[in-house]
Amino acid sequence: MRIVVDLNRCQGYAQCVFLAHEVFRLSGEEALTYEPNPDDERRLQVQRAAAACPVQAIVIDRLDGAERGGTS
Repeated sequence: MRIVVDLNRCQGYAQCVFLAHEVFRLSGEEALTYEPNPDDERRLQVQRAAAACPVQAIVIDRLDGAERGGTS
């Protein structure tokens, strides 16, 4: 799993920190830091954190090697 947070969009509401504190952290009052490749064990927490983000700044991507959009 890979996470990308659009830090220009993030407003520091910290909902993600409450829901997945092992992955997302606040440094200071508004600076968000995060683990970009958390273990799949954290997938549900990260999905909930992404869904709870009021500005939808968190994007989750799979890294399981599945092909995307391929044509045969």
